[in-house]
Amino acid sequence: MAPTADPTPAAPGDEDRASRARTEPMTVRPLRDGRYVVETEGGTYVVDLDARECTCPDHAIRGATCKHLRRVAIDVTEGRAPAPDRRASACAVCGRRLFVPFHDPGPTLCDRHRLRPGDLVRDRERGGTLVVVSDPGDRADEHRTAEGRLVSDYATNARYGGHEPVVSAVYLGSVRPDRGLATARRYEFPVSRLVPAERLEE
Repeated sequence: MAPTADPTPAAPGDEDRASRARTEPMTVRPLRDGRYVVETEGGTYVVDLDARECTCPDHAIRGATCKHLRRVAIDVTEGRAPAPDRRASACAVCGRRLFVPFHDPGPTLCDRHRLRPGDLVRDRERGGTLVVVSDPGDRADEHRTAEGRLVSDYATNARYGGHEPVVSAVYLGSVRPDRGLATARRYEFPVSRLVPAERLEE
């Protein structure tokens, strides 16, 4: 659950700190250990949101929930900074900024482009309904098919970026009821070539 902008009960000076947290110029930068650097006109401080600690004098000496702690909490709550257990990333297809778990191996995909095994999809180029049988993996300009060709080298994939991750899928018409997906031929596609079934009208 994302922290709120006011992590502790009101105390003398809190109203002023809350106001300055929103109005004063500050730059919040996440660190790799889940803490944040907060740069202000008066100095640069390190905030630990989970421990509710800041290296500024207001917190270190007075024990106050300072404007720096509040600013980090505001930025996390309003989606401008990742939560302590997350890191900034970008969708591998459209570049949309995302916050993902620190140890998520990727590739990162937004909700619009994320496909998972079992999803029903349609091929934008040739039509036909398929079922996804693998998680997104290597880039299209790095992954070779069973024929030894890069996925990005196929003419039908020219409209899609070589940087896109590849998924494997099986045409439903090729699935034998007595054998399931195991023996059906798999095809590899750049992920955005396949449209989720709920968006078939696109």
